This record gives sequence, C-alpha cells and structure tokens, in this order.
Amino acid sequence: MKNKFDPRHLKRIKNVQALFAWGCGGIESKTDEFDEIIKTVPEIDLIIQENAPKWPLDKINKIDLSVLRYSFWELFYQKKNPPKVIIDEAVEIAKEYGTETSSSFVNGVIGSAIKKSKLDVNQENEPKS
Repeated sequence: MKNKFDPRHLKRIKNVQALFAWGCGGIESKTDEFDEIIKTVPEIDLIIQENAPKWPLDKINKIDLSVLRYSFWELFYQKKNPPKVIIDEAVEIAKEYGTETSSSFVNGVIGSAIKKSKLDVNQENEPKS
C-alpha cells in the first residue's frame, strides 16, 4: 500500500466492509463487485478451511474472514493485480481493522494458499493458469 487514500485501497476497504456486513447478517452495503464476490464465497471458504485447518470458519474473527474472502477473490478470481500487492493490501487492512494478531493470521493463510497454488508472489502480470 503506497497511500492510505489511494482509490484502489479505498475500494478494497469498501469491499471488505460489505463482506463483513454480509457475514454478520447485517444490512448489505453493496459495492460494484459484491454480487460477483458473494457467488465465489463457497469456493473461497474451502480455500480458507484448507489453509487454516485449525480454525473453523465460525471461529475466525469476522474481519479476518472478510479480508481473506476478498483477498482470495482478488487473487484467484479477479486476477488483475500482482499477488504481492494483494498480500500487502490484505495485511494492511487486517492491521487497520482487525486485532493484534489479524495481520499475521491473514498473511499466514494467504501465504499457505499461494504456496499450494504455486502462484509467483513477485510476478508483475496476471497469474499463470
């Protein structure tokens, strides 16, 4: 994250907030990408469960879960940004909105998933299939 007021960063925060509200059963604060993200949540939740096996989904902090869901959607479904950018943003959002341990938890789960998927974290272009 280069700037806290970067429109891309703010867009990510809005998407995480919308996922958080949805995950808590609250009023949906939809974003442009919300419906697209929600369609992938069942598959993304499987990725989270596989990479955080000691943490059932209902025991994961709701903000951490929202950050992970959005990050995995961006990594594996949207595929527009380099993985390193997505990881950095996820960790920053977790630091800002989560608990003391959120950023390390989010980083570990994403790192595990990337390792298993064999994505190149330092790549500049769209991930290889």
